[in-house]
Amino acid sequence: MAAHEHSHSHTLGATGAVLRRAFFLTLIILVVEVVGGIISHSLALLSDGGHVLTDIVALGLAWFATLRAEKPPDARNTYGYHRTGILVALVNAVSLILIVAWIGYEAVGRLRHPEPVTPWIMFVSAAVGIGINLYIALGLRAEGGANLNARGAFLHALGDIGASVGVVIGGLVILLTGWQYADPLISLAIALLIAKGAWDLLGETVDILMEATPRDINVAQLVRDVIRVPGVEDVHDLHIWSIAGGRRILSAHVQVADNRPLAACDQLVDQIHCLLCDGYTISHTTLQLERQGCALRDLYCGLPDHAHASEHDHVHDDHDHWRDALPTQASG
Repeated sequence: MAAHEHSHSHTLGATGAVLRRAFFLTLIILVVEVVGGIISHSLALLSDGGHVLTDIVALGLAWFATLRAEKPPDARNTYGYHRTGILVALVNAVSLILIVAWIGYEAVGRLRHPEPVTPWIMFVSAAVGIGINLYIALGLRAEGGANLNARGAFLHALGDIGASVGVVIGGLVILLTGWQYADPLISLAIALLIAKGAWDLLGETVDILMEATPRDINVAQLVRDVIRVPGVEDVHDLHIWSIAGGRRILSAHVQVADNRPLAACDQLVDQIHCLLCDGYTISHTTLQLERQGCALRDLYCGLPDHAHASEHDHVHDDHDHWRDALPTQASG
């Protein structure tokens, strides 16, 4: 059994500093927009504050993940502390869905009984948000190419700029026409934006907690790529999961084609690992090399229910060999 982890050299400290600064600047935006929304009676501005809260969640988790990445695993937490951020993300996703429900309820009430809004306060509060988010986006842009968390935070900042522009448009409509319905309608549009982000976050966290295969990984193609490595004859008992966003793990049994010396096996494992890391961003792999393979070489193997089964006994359901299970693909 061989386990390898591929490390990418990048400045975690610099990325963490950028994310920390963006986190506290976004807190300022939240305070400004909530206070401005209360004073101006603008539901759109309060809704944009809810959208800013999603940015704070994203930035906080990204910052937390960067800090956790700097802390090595220990005897009790052998994978480190990355899963803590996933639990926090689950709670935040549910909270954001509740915020969306509140915004929707308030917007329906405003559509039935419009309330007067003070446009100039909307302008000032939204302008503060636009200015700070532009500064944050410029700071994150340099880190986004090498760090997935920073790239995601950069996209959140751009989305918040768009939401603030929507608030400004709503304020202009009210100022020029006096049409108070613009405020709740803009708030509903922002609520939909929050709902999409919250639902995506919820789906991602549930997938990680269920140890599901990351959605962007084509398992059939991955197996075909590994089989193409010289010396590999079969792949089975394959498991792919993620312990946190961007931290993927794979374990598998790999049947080698012939009797190979230990040095050649090590080279084969390194070759497979580099393939998985570069092609599928799987940073941690555990590969068990076998000469003849298990009794049933299914792509996904499980232990039988009876208590005295050996670790290499596999479920004897009507499983076909992985080659029959994979979709056919034209050569070329």
